[in-house]
Amino acid sequence: MYAIIETGGKQYWVVPGEILQIEKLTAKEGAEVTFKALWSASQDDKNAAAPKAPAAKVTARIIRHLRGPKIIVFRKKTKKAYEKGSGHRQELTEIEVKDIQLS
Repeated sequence: MYAIIETGGKQYWVVPGEILQIEKLTAKEGAEVTFKALWSASQDDKNAAAPKAPAAKVTARIIRHLRGPKIIVFRKKTKKAYEKGSGHRQELTEIEVKDIQLS
């Protein structure tokens, strides 16, 4: 059983029991969240969801909120005295996929 969900402007391929890091959610740690699956299927071909079929629901539990690695942004113009540097750390949420329910 697997599904494709969309959150934070990105799409993720998920299976039950998987732990993944997504864009930050506002819910608290330990809370249950549900995502609407864009597409889902089980191991049997007969249970595969067609594009017109109702989508599945994916239930996940929030494990923790964290920040990603620091990304250094450096700008420089040649033959000029222009140098500028900054950094960025993305806010992330780590979730564990609990269940995928086909409609």
